[in-house]
Amino acid sequence: MKTLSLNLRERIVAAYDAQEGTREEIAIRFRVSLGMVKKLLQQRRKTNDLGHRHRYSGRKAKVLPEYREKLATLVATQPDLTLTQIKEKLTMPCTVPAVHYALIALGLTYKKKLSMQPSKTDPMSRPRGTSGAVSKVSSMPAGSSSSTNRRPRPT
Repeated sequence: MKTLSLNLRERIVAAYDAQEGTREEIAIRFRVSLGMVKKLLQQRRKTNDLGHRHRYSGRKAKVLPEYREKLATLVATQPDLTLTQIKEKLTMPCTVPAVHYALIALGLTYKKKLSMQPSKTDPMSRPRGTSGAVSKVSSMPAGSSSSTNRRPRPT
């Protein structure tokens, strides 16, 4: 649904102020919903403005700017804290994922680093092999039933 132009918003409110009809009649005349007329009148009463309010839509941030400063200093002093511990230390009124996104917004990474060097002699995982029938055949134990390794049955 398209947003009403500022010109149309002003004409709707002007028609209501000039008492050219009820809210319902004005809504029919300008081909908008009754709720839109009510919304425009309420918006004018609260903000004294009829402009678009898209910038105020959406979820509001739970991690406020004062928490962001504390968050940055806490992570700088104690980088080994978990997200839950950070949330508890700062007594933040948000969820653990919100702390994660606040760290990302601050440009801080939260990747834990290994405390020891990786082993050069004993790899942590097997190297990647080929997939498919070749690896299956080579992984079969000797003497297992395969079409090429079958012995003829004695009769």
